[in-house]
Amino acid sequence: MKPVLLVIAHGSRDPRHAATVHALVRRVRSLRPDVRVETGFLDFNIPSVQGVLESLAAEGVRDVVALPLLLTRAFHAKADIPAVLRDAPPQLRIRQAEVLGPSPLLLSALERRLYEAGLTPADKSSTGVVLASAGSTDPEAIAVIADIAREWRHTGWCAVRPAFASAALPRTEDAVRELRALGCTKVAVAPYVLAPGFLPDRIARGAADADVLAGVLGPAPEVARVLLRRYDAAAARGLLRLTVSA
Repeated sequence: MKPVLLVIAHGSRDPRHAATVHALVRRVRSLRPDVRVETGFLDFNIPSVQGVLESLAAEGVRDVVALPLLLTRAFHAKADIPAVLRDAPPQLRIRQAEVLGPSPLLLSALERRLYEAGLTPADKSSTGVVLASAGSTDPEAIAVIADIAREWRHTGWCAVRPAFASAALPRTEDAVRELRALGCTKVAVAPYVLAPGFLPDRIARGAADADVLAGVLGPAPEVARVLLRRYDAAAARGLLRLTVSA
């Protein structure tokens, strides 16, 4: 039998967050009906990751792929999630999949959201884009966002600048002003976030002077596809009982 896919989301007090996560999981199930997909949250929402793992063990499930619903390898992927998984019932064999980003599919999803918000491919060469992420204190995660911005610029946009809603600079509004100063005819903000919530709302406020604000990535088909690629890669690896240190 294929391992159960456990999608691990952060959770939020904002009900839009869980609704978006569940919509993404429904799309994943529709793409791969042969895989059992469950959802657990680290905080704020139910079911908890620990609760799902205990339920799976009680059912007799043995193999699980735990997939962090995260775009970068920051603190949650390196510490929080491994800590939760180490406390799982001992009869479970768990593999932790890689985070979703970076991936060319996610760049395609970002462009999808920009076009849905009103841009067209003909606008690319005259449009500057703010790649707005939640932010992190982890230098690796910040560097990844900067790398994605540079890569995306080479696909034909006038310019692409990274921005962060917390923990790092510049803020979205500062990147919007910089792109205006560069002479871009239009400025668009592309939230590099998976679901609505406090920090995405801060990104939206920072986009007040932009011409276009795209929606969050959410259940975009490209996101579901990259999620399944991460699952398949983890499922193909030899079984390793999780011993990652925080």
